[in-house]
Amino acid sequence: MSRLLCLIVLSLGLMQTAAADENTERMSAYLTHKFGLAKEKAQKISDAVQSAASKYSLPPALLLAIISIESRFKEKAKGANGATGLMQVVPGAHRGLLRNVKDLTEPTANIEVGSAILYGYMRSANGDMNAALKSYGGSQAYAQKVSLRVEDFAAVATPQDAAQQADAQAGACAAQPVSDHCAALDDWAGAFTVPAVSAGGKTAAAASSTLPAASH
Repeated sequence: MSRLLCLIVLSLGLMQTAAADENTERMSAYLTHKFGLAKEKAQKISDAVQSAASKYSLPPALLLAIISIESRFKEKAKGANGATGLMQVVPGAHRGLLRNVKDLTEPTANIEVGSAILYGYMRSANGDMNAALKSYGGSQAYAQKVSLRVEDFAAVATPQDAAQQADAQAGACAAQPVSDHCAALDDWAGAFTVPAVSAGGKTAAAASSTLPAASH
């Protein structure tokens, strides 16, 4: 029985890996077509987004939406207050997260730090992603802009089985719009999960939650 269980777990792991790889390939192809990125750069960004999204329980489409608004996928982008890279991280505001980062313009490092910052804001807001986005961008208008932009990436950055499940739920809700479950589909914050706190009670990203708003 234990051998069978191991085989089942292994099979599920392989299936999840294959789904993640397929998801990454779709994202990469979209970035190349839509934003004119070289295939190698698009692949690197897609891999980084997929990794950070998995680590911090954030939808890949959300991270892609933020990157498109902050830098339009230009890894060397510079902004106000020293904002750097794809997710426009402000080094002076997040020194604790940059101790081991040698080059903040490097896509993998930038997306990792930017995602950690957003995750920290989300934790401080008790899982309210709208509030987290307001802290990240400095306004409700920014949060709304990201929310709308997510729709542009949802089709390419959502696993096919999850997309099909969402479509099925939407269809059911069209027939029964008054159910509690259907009402939850319209709750932006409810679409995200907050990862469990580490054994020490904090995560590396949690430190960012104490910083001023709009200091991404």
